[in-house]
Amino acid sequence: MLTPDAALEKPLSDLEEAGRRLRRVVPEAEWEVHRPFVEAIAEWKRLRRAVVLAHNYMAPEIYHGVADLRGDSLALAQQAVATDAEVIVLAGVHFMAETAKLLNPERTVLIPDLEAGRVDHRGRCAPAAAALPGDPGGHLCEHLGRGKGGVRHLLHLLQRG
Repeated sequence: MLTPDAALEKPLSDLEEAGRRLRRVVPEAEWEVHRPFVEAIAEWKRLRRAVVLAHNYMAPEIYHGVADLRGDSLALAQQAVATDAEVIVLAGVHFMAETAKLLNPERTVLIPDLEAGRVDHRGRCAPAAAALPGDPGGHLCEHLGRGKGGVRHLLHLLQRG
């Protein structure tokens, strides 16, 4: 795993490395579908001095293909503080991005899906967030990459800023 500083020095821009990691968890044909997005995201990360932090539950193309740093919510908060990136993209649920921003008030913190993991006053998924199948109470919210466009959505976020 890269350290936060190493993520900026050597972001996951090497397509061969991303492809090698992704091919361990997705079919070759799926890697070819994601390849142009992974390549474009790497370029946008370089241009914006951005780092992508991905929660353990992200879709494979995010977690293995574009994430510079990975972990659970605590590890991501710690990594967000330790990085020198100007822009932190947090592929996870809403509270993780809020935590990263609280710990890094001077940095730009982006979350690809504003509704990811948001709950209403009854503890159910916010209306814009999709509940996972088999969760009739709506207590589990869908994460980025599981229906919100995955790498495509993350690329558009970096382009818009």
